[in-house]
Amino acid sequence: MTRSPRVVIDTNLVLSALVFASGRLTPLRLAWQDQRVLPLVSRATAAELIRALTYPKFKLAAHEQEELLADYLPYCKTVRIPVPPPATPPCRDAFDVPFLELALAGKADALVTGDKDLLSLAGELACPILGAEQFLSAFNIAG
Repeated sequence: MTRSPRVVIDTNLVLSALVFASGRLTPLRLAWQDQRVLPLVSRATAAELIRALTYPKFKLAAHEQEELLADYLPYCKTVRIPVPPPATPPCRDAFDVPFLELALAGKADALVTGDKDLLSLAGELACPILGAEQFLSAFNIAG
């Protein structure tokens, strides 16, 4: 692939990569920082990330939240979801639909997730739905 793969990364994986900088998702974080992947975001998925960073369990001050967002959002390409949005396969969790819509509208090369509801739709979307390690291996992205 001559261009960086366009990827939709679910909020939980982005949070893990940002909050646990030395964790299992460090290679994913390094991949977007080094522009070896191009994360896609929409208004809805960015809003969910911003909201999730405020969860009390992370104990992040406002400036820490801003620093984490600054380590992700500038590397992303914003995709406008058309009205009406693209048709997605039926999903058990309505909160996952924006990620499916983003993958379709953004012509993603992969949707990267740890969410069982999304993973259960593998093969039903125009792009592969992969776990993080599976994505890093399939797209030959090393940390």
